[in-house]
Amino acid sequence: MKRTGFMLYGGVAYIVFLLTFLYLVAFVAALPLVPRTIDFPASAMPAGLAMLVDLALVALFGVQHSVMARAGFKAAWTRIVPPAIERSSYMICACLALILLFVLWQPLPAWVWDVRDSAAAPWLWALAAAGWAIVLLSTFMISHFELFGLVQVWDHWRGAPAKPPSFRHPLFYRLVRHPLYSGFLIAFWVTPAMSYGHLLFAPRCRSTSSWRSSSRNAISCGCSARIMSATAPASAS
Repeated sequence: MKRTGFMLYGGVAYIVFLLTFLYLVAFVAALPLVPRTIDFPASAMPAGLAMLVDLALVALFGVQHSVMARAGFKAAWTRIVPPAIERSSYMICACLALILLFVLWQPLPAWVWDVRDSAAAPWLWALAAAGWAIVLLSTFMISHFELFGLVQVWDHWRGAPAKPPSFRHPLFYRLVRHPLYSGFLIAFWVTPAMSYGHLLFAPRCRSTSSWRSSSRNAISCGCSARIMSATAPASAS
């Protein structure tokens, strides 16, 4: 019964991650498919207060990723949370921190640049989409399902011992040291319209660029980092 419960928990955590990741794409791109994005609806707060709120939300996300990735926290955490669902639990916490950011984010919609009506706009959208594709493809190159906790709960359900990570440098990792970072940086910075809120978000959420970069990525390609690296639990290591 416990094994089945862990499997269900891991599956739900993965679905939460997928939905949160998809919302993150729409949030950063300010797509009108979702109710709240990085640029709308406009905040009723004074700009200074809105900026403080946004910085606090990003800091909370960064602290969650950094603290939960520490070996000391992990040692204490696994006394409470079984190792089989540690990665899934970490992922749930990361998603909750991002969801809180989505809900409470205060847009600062004044523009640093806006070329949405120019011929460059479709090319910039395509390049941003390529950044997100690099992020997703990079996770599959280093074991996507282990990165997001499904391998761990599957092995536990089968009663199989956890497998140690292997040292690999697949495709992107032979070209760029940190392809997850590279993908996120492209997705965050390449946009036809850069608002001040987006500008505040992009450099400070660089740790999101290792959101799910995880310690498995650190072992596979020498990567480490601070908020999808230090942003992931070391359970795969």
